[in-house]
Amino acid sequence: MIYQLLRLVLDVAFFVMIVQIIMSWLLNFNVLNYRQPMVRGIWDGLNKLLEPVYRPIRNILPDTRPLDLAPLVAFIILIAVRDIILPGIFFR
Repeated sequence: MIYQLLRLVLDVAFFVMIVQIIMSWLLNFNVLNYRQPMVRGIWDGLNKLLEPVYRPIRNILPDTRPLDLAPLVAFIILIAVRDIILPGIFFR
């Protein structure tokens, strides 16, 4: 039961990160317009959700402007926890 709940939380976080990554590409290639209220609301909401996750990672990583590697590192950590560490803890 605990495993399934943790897995659900990590799966939701996974899809939220995927949505933010895809949306950032669409914004950068001008497919989406940030001036539209709906796009701005979704983008700001995603950033408010994920910024507490990215901030500690950015503090550890060297400055690589204009490329932000924090989402990639967080994504890899999330996949490792979800697919490797969590099953290893619960299914020994």
